[in-house]
Amino acid sequence: MTDAGDDAEEDGAGAQVPVWAVFGDLMTGVLGAFVLILLAVMVAQMDLAANLQSEIERRRIEEQRRMALEKALAVPLASGRVTVANGRIGISGSVLFAPGSDELRPEGRQILRSLVHPLRVYLAERKEVLMVSGFTDDRGMQQRNQRFADNLELSAQRALTVTRALITEGMPSGQVFSAAFGAEQPVASNATEEGRALNRRVEMAPVPRAAAATKTAGQP
Repeated sequence: MTDAGDDAEEDGAGAQVPVWAVFGDLMTGVLGAFVLILLAVMVAQMDLAANLQSEIERRRIEEQRRMALEKALAVPLASGRVTVANGRIGISGSVLFAPGSDELRPEGRQILRSLVHPLRVYLAERKEVLMVSGFTDDRGMQQRNQRFADNLELSAQRALTVTRALITEGMPSGQVFSAAFGAEQPVASNATEEGRALNRRVEMAPVPRAAAATKTAGQP
């Protein structure tokens, strides 16, 4: 009887899983999880580094373009009637047009004439084209000119007038196109006359030809 009991105890003891084996399996699982987390962190850091490098390169190119544009337009910029901000050439609407009008003022034509040659050289060197954009304040047409249905039509006609003037002064027609934004994208509050004056403007921006084709195709 004693021998049988001893054999049963030995069999029960032999069926138990050794502690070191359980511990080994646990450590293997922990190590595997750690490796996966480490790989995920490394991939994330690589993506972050690549994105950061891409952003640095983008800003470097933009800064080079800005400096080149300002250098090309040094003479018009010195007059104080032309500005460059964020790659956009700005001209106050009051310099180009009378309020509510799309008829170009002599002073405005003179400014546009001074821009043609440096812009032609700049655009040709970079294989870019010039987008001429018209903007207005938010006042209704009934307060200014009944010729235009709304601000969008006025801004479109002003942009077209500037575009035609540039072409007349020597800008190749294939290097310039127009766009209209009406009262959208204000740069100041329309609650004051000073703000409305800033919003009545024409901007010119060099853009890649592919972007120009996309914008033109998307226009109504």
